[in-house]
Amino acid sequence: MRESATIHESATFWRAPDLGDLELLRATYVTHSFAPHTHDGFAIGVIEDGAERFRYRRGDHAAPAGSLVIINPGEPHTGAAARPSGWRYRMLYPAPELLRRAASQLSGRPRPIPFFPQPVVYDPALAAALLRLHATLETSADPLERESRLLATFAALVQRHADTLHLAASSAHEPSAVRQVRAYLEEHAAEAVTLADLAALTGLSEFGVVRSFQRATGMPPHAYLTQLRVGRARRLLAQGLAPAQAAPLAGFYDQSHLTRHFKRIVGVPPAQYARYVR
Repeated sequence: MRESATIHESATFWRAPDLGDLELLRATYVTHSFAPHTHDGFAIGVIEDGAERFRYRRGDHAAPAGSLVIINPGEPHTGAAARPSGWRYRMLYPAPELLRRAASQLSGRPRPIPFFPQPVVYDPALAAALLRLHATLETSADPLERESRLLATFAALVQRHADTLHLAASSAHEPSAVRQVRAYLEEHAAEAVTLADLAALTGLSEFGVVRSFQRATGMPPHAYLTQLRVGRARRLLAQGLAPAQAAPLAGFYDQSHLTRHFKRIVGVPPAQYARYVR
């Protein structure tokens, strides 16, 4: 009997300093799964092979080969293989301002941050353009080519798939208790935080804290805190600290604790991430 070829996981993560530290990922995942997390900016990419499934905006979605994945800023989502062979994709993580700039230049007047209602889009021409852009940012040092492809591709994305009648979600309309919890977790991310602390802060019961926070943000408080800690670790690693040094400063017990959560959110281990971003 003929055995099927083993597909190995791999991931390459890097930044483009000349484009506002735009982050990019090229990866093949089979057994890896992303924990629920959010991005400060957009997550935009193309599935090159296989299929990915993910939870997003209270729905389950599947992205087959050739499709685009578009996640809005601040929206919790997961990520895992939709079939045993996994999936291969290229992703870009542009800051909201970059998409706002593309939308403004496209319309010839100031525009707000665009909102994309569909997380999975089938648009072969745009998928090809995004793949060319991604490859250009990986291999070309020509600043004019890099900047031109970036703006042209994002302008096409906004023109063809953004919903101009709706804006990106804002935390300004969250209940005051949720804003209090967010602020507290951000300030005390490297410390041990208990539900009793959050209940005393907000005047809610412990269950009330969990329920109201998850309803407003799509994530329970502990998952949000883990993401804050991973974000702090990313900044420390980019500054030159070793994973073992960054772990306790970011609020993790040790390097293995950091590595486990870091890879489930970022997609690569912290040591590998440090090598790329430096």
